[in-house]
Amino acid sequence: MAIFTCPGERMRLTTSTTETAQRAEDGLESSSRPITVRPTGGVAAAVPAWARWPVLAITAAVAAALGLTSGRYGYFGDELYFLAAGRHLSWSYADQPPLVPLLARAMDTLFPDSVAALRLPATLATALGVIVASLIAREFGGGRRAQVLAAATCAVSFGLLGSGHELSTYVIDSFGWTVITWLLVRWVRTRQDRLLLASGLVTTVCLQIKDLVAVFWIVVACAVLLVGPRDLLRRPLLWVGAAIAVVCSLPNLWWQAHHGWPEMTMTQLVAAEQDLIGGRLTFVPLVLLYAGLPAGAVLFCYGIWRLLRSAELAPYRFLGWTNLGVLALFLVNNGRQSYVTGMFALATGAAVVELCRGQPARWWRWTTTWPVYALTAVVAVTMTLPLRPLSWDRGGLGSPVTALSTDWPELTSAVADAVHTLPEGQRAGAVVLADTYWQASALDQFGPRYGLPKVYSANRGFWYFGAPPDGSGPTVFLGSDATAPRRYFESVRQIGSFNNPQGMPGINTGVSIWVCTGQRLGWSQIWPDLRDFDVNDRITPLYRRTAD
Repeated sequence: MAIFTCPGERMRLTTSTTETAQRAEDGLESSSRPITVRPTGGVAAAVPAWARWPVLAITAAVAAALGLTSGRYGYFGDELYFLAAGRHLSWSYADQPPLVPLLARAMDTLFPDSVAALRLPATLATALGVIVASLIAREFGGGRRAQVLAAATCAVSFGLLGSGHELSTYVIDSFGWTVITWLLVRWVRTRQDRLLLASGLVTTVCLQIKDLVAVFWIVVACAVLLVGPRDLLRRPLLWVGAAIAVVCSLPNLWWQAHHGWPEMTMTQLVAAEQDLIGGRLTFVPLVLLYAGLPAGAVLFCYGIWRLLRSAELAPYRFLGWTNLGVLALFLVNNGRQSYVTGMFALATGAAVVELCRGQPARWWRWTTTWPVYALTAVVAVTMTLPLRPLSWDRGGLGSPVTALSTDWPELTSAVADAVHTLPEGQRAGAVVLADTYWQASALDQFGPRYGLPKVYSANRGFWYFGAPPDGSGPTVFLGSDATAPRRYFESVRQIGSFNNPQGMPGINTGVSIWVCTGQRLGWSQIWPDLRDFDVNDRITPLYRRTAD
C-alpha cells in the first residue's frame, strides 16, 4: 500500500515493495485500494496512470450514439434560432452571449443545411466531458477502476447524454465548467499556477456562451474564504485569468447595457418557465434525474458528502461547498436543472474514488455494479436520444424536444402557399411576421427555398434583428391568435392554417395564417410596442385545450 507523509509543505512517497510502486506507476494498483494522493505546497504528488483505453472506448461509444442519432429528426427550435442569430452577428443577444450563434453559423457555412453537422460541437463537448471526468477521478487518486467508473457515470448521465443530441448553450457551457473543476482539482494537488491561468481562459470562453460561470467563481471565492485554501486567492495568475475574462466580456456587457439589460428579463422568464414544471419543488429531483438514475444520482449525492467529510479529500473541501452553494443559488433563483450539470463530474469523481478506497455498506454496494450502470444507460438512452416513434410524442405531450424538431419545412411551405395567394402587386412588398421566435427562425431558415419574403418577429431575441421597413406592403402574420395585429391593422383576414398533431401546439401546429392590411401606423412606431419576451402564453393554453 502507498503511504504519504507531508512534513511542512513537502511529501514523501514510500511503498512496502518495489512491485507495489511499479504497479502504481502502471495504473494497476488494486481497484479497491487506490493510491492516496494528498496535495502539496509545490511538489506534485504522484497519480495513477490514466486508464486510456477503457476510457476512450466509453468516449467512442458516447460519440457514436450521439453521431448516429443526430440526424434522425430535424432542427430543434432553439437551433433554428441560433442559425438565425448567426446570420445577424452581434456582440451579444437578448438571451445569450455570441459564441453559440457564431458556432451555428460556422457549422452551417461548412456543412449547409446539415442537422447532424450543426450538432457536432455538442457531440464533441459531450464526448470530451467523459474524458475529463476520468481525469478528475485520477487527480483525486483514483486508479483504473475509479477512472472507468467516473467516465461511465458521465456517459450514462441523463442530462449530459441528452444535451449532446442538440446544439445548445448549456451543453458547451457544462463542458467548460467540467474542465474548470478539473483544473482546480489539479491545482490543489500540484500548486502549478499556470493551471489557474488556464481556468481563467476557459472561463473567458464560458462567458461567451452564458454568464452563469460567474456564479461558480463567486461561490468558489466564498468557499475558499470559509474553509481554505486561502492562498488560492493570492495567486497572481488567477487574477490575470480573471482580468482576461472580464476584458473579453466587455463587448457583451456593453451591448446588454446599451439595450436595457434584456438578459435580466430572460432570467425572470426562465423562472416563470420553471414554475410550469413545479419550480423550486422539482429542482432537486430534476437535478438527480439529470445526474442519471439510479447510479449517477446516488454517486452525485455521495460525492458531495465525501468532499465535505472525507479526511482524504479535506484539501478539496471548498469544492464540496462550491457544489452545494451553486445548487442553493440556482434553487433560490428558480433556475434550470441543466445549470448544474457542469458540477456532476466533480462530485461523481470524488464518489467513485472514495468507494474504491473503502468498502461501502452492503445495502448500497450495488451502485457501482454493471447491471446498475446498464439500467442507468437504458433509462438515459431511451429518454434522451431520438429513438422513440414520433407518434409517442404526439402533440408535444411526450417530448417537447422532439415536438419542436419536426414539421418546420412543412410549416414554411404552408406560409409560402398562403403568401402566393396574394395578388402579384401586393406580394412584391409583403412582409412576414411570426408570432414566436421559433416560427420566425424556421421561416428564416427554410423560407428562401420557398420564395418567402424577409421574416420578422417581435418575440424574444428576434425583435432585436430589426423591424419591417415603413411603407411595406401587406403583412402576412403567423400565429395562434391574431389579437396583436388587430390593434394595428384595419383588416385581418385568415388565408391559411397549419395543423399537424405531432408538433408543439401553438408553435408548429394548430396555427393560422392571416393577411393584415390597412396599417394604421408605421412599423417604426409599432415595433417598440410589439416587443414581447414571453412564449409560454402561446403554448400553455393550447396544451390545456389539447389535454382536455
